Amino acid sequence: MKILYALQGTGNGHISRAMEVIPALKKRCEVDVLVSGTQADLTLPFKVDYQLNGFSFTFGKKGGVDFWNTYVAANAKALRDDIGSLPVENYDFVVNDFEPVSAWACLIRKVPCISLSHQAAVIDKNSPTPKKKNALGKFILKNYAPSQISFGFHFCRYSGTIYTPVIRKEVRHLTPTDRGHYTVYLPSFSNEELLRRLCYFPDVKWEVFSKHATEAVNSGNISIRPITGDAFLESMAASHGVLCGAGFETPAEALYLGKKLLVIPMVNQYEQQCNAASLKELGIHVVRKFNDKAIPIVREWLDSDYKIEIRYPDQTELIINHIFELFVTKDMKRLQWDKDYALTFPEKGGKIKAANYKFFSKKTSAK
Repeated sequence: MKILYALQGTGNGHISRAMEVIPALKKRCEVDVLVSGTQADLTLPFKVDYQLNGFSFTFGKKGGVDFWNTYVAANAKALRDDIGSLPVENYDFVVNDFEPVSAWACLIRKVPCISLSHQAAVIDKNSPTPKKKNALGKFILKNYAPSQISFGFHFCRYSGTIYTPVIRKEVRHLTPTDRGHYTVYLPSFSNEELLRRLCYFPDVKWEVFSKHATEAVNSGNISIRPITGDAFLESMAASHGVLCGAGFETPAEALYLGKKLLVIPMVNQYEQQCNAASLKELGIHVVRKFNDKAIPIVREWLDSDYKIEIRYPDQTELIINHIFELFVTKDMKRLQWDKDYALTFPEKGGKIKAANYKFFSKKTSAK
């Protein structure tokens, strides 16, 4: 059996998760790897068989997505050509982590595609959503990388097809300490914006890791460093708290390490707004916009002792076993696409429901 594992290369989270998922898949079959997008700061320690431009959103410098640079970087013809030429029919099925080229190629050529991503959990009807509706953001999440059936990752198990975060081994092997500083990772803010806000707190030592830094710079109580995996993990493990965006992997790792946490979701980014809603249910501090009005909230967080530790179990092997149990034993060649992207068996004509499978568990608590 041969499968394609396709992942979005825009953020570090997809890369760090792939480091755990790919070895688990390779224990069971031959695996080729596809990466689209190039904004991640981490690199895969595996051979990448397909490196594509894909379609990626570009980080801005004031807390949101840079839509103009996203548009400029987009190449519709190249994307269309990649979708048309990617040989997904050479694989028994595709495991997709929010990667659009392989997902749409599978849809066009009727190749089985399984979503294994955080985004799949975000759009689950049982997952938390922000009070302010965002129809466009929800539409993008549902249609960016369509699949027949989805398994997702979230901070809690909101439904039977949602699992807790994949925590990479490098984080699991860390021994948390407390050297008193705060680790900052806000890639959608420029260094100037961060300095402007963090200088309001001269009594706090900030260690900022920036996508916009090429060398280490110190400004009073604030140090700004380029992002390197080892340095960032060491800083986070030894921190008193973590200030970061409302992405998925970094907050999950901070919770795993038992660090005090404050998140700032990117402006007009629906996925991060949903993540913030989930974290707020756990009691985590959330700042909607990092402006002057947020200063008292940040001070309240700095003065607070509230933190939680969630020792997320290592479920990677379990998840991969579930995928193979569900699909391989059901004969992948009999699966078909329908207009709703739902999985069907031709001879039965009905959609598969998670409740039909005994290994799906009921909603559980975070801890």
